[in-house]
Amino acid sequence: MNDKSLNVTDHDRDSAGLRYVYPVVSRRAGGVSIGVNLNTNNACNWRCIYCQVLDLKLGSAPVVDLALLEQELSGFLHELQHGDFMQRVPPEMRRINDIALSGNGEPTSAQSFNEVVEIIGKLKPADLKLVLITNGSLMQRDYVQQGLRRMAQLNGEVWFKLDRASEAGMLRVNDTKSQMDAVRRNLAIAVSCCPNTWLQTCWFALDGKAPDKQDEDDYLDFLSSCSVNGIELQGVLLYGLARPSLQAEAPRLSALPGQQMEAFAARIRAAGFTVKVAL
Repeated sequence: MNDKSLNVTDHDRDSAGLRYVYPVVSRRAGGVSIGVNLNTNNACNWRCIYCQVLDLKLGSAPVVDLALLEQELSGFLHELQHGDFMQRVPPEMRRINDIALSGNGEPTSAQSFNEVVEIIGKLKPADLKLVLITNGSLMQRDYVQQGLRRMAQLNGEVWFKLDRASEAGMLRVNDTKSQMDAVRRNLAIAVSCCPNTWLQTCWFALDGKAPDKQDEDDYLDFLSSCSVNGIELQGVLLYGLARPSLQAEAPRLSALPGQQMEAFAARIRAAGFTVKVAL
């Protein structure tokens, strides 16, 4: 395990020298998040233009070595709790906040996703939160729903990606031809399986232009449709760009001023939803 210091701008998946498990100093979590990367082949079924994965490719997660993952997670949890790893972390962030299924692609594309959740449930302290960071596109799969139902029993929560709430916006930002009706159906599945589900939204400028009023209106209309359809969200995690994209569009992206982020958050709150903002 190397001894490089960690900070909120460095999410190096190799910082612990392990295949599946890595630490993240998370500004949104306010502490250390134990990342679990099932997409060790850098493959995802989306290509978000702000993605920080180098050599990202289209595809699914490879077969997961469950025994190795269990060994790594068990050892790393022990190191965080009893070793000197936290000395690499800024003092104000020296707390274990959660275990997060995230990594270098869509984690629910791993066919053993539900088995991974079971392993985490066996190893993690009961009060430690389990988070799934997902684009939500594979919620219709049985093994994903099994994993989500188990997560609900394990102090789990889902961060369901919704960066733009129109088909044109999703194509522009996530490079996916998703239909909004399908997104809404998948979100309903996520909430039904794991009620502690949040929308996570990356809000940023493209070519020097902030998302316009239509982008905001589309988003608010989507939230309204969720309410009408009985989809009870916990709220919205609204965040900006903190680390550089490694996609071809990187030079076109820029962070928004805090005032603009807060103005959009205020509109979401006025619609009756909880919002947490991370710049």
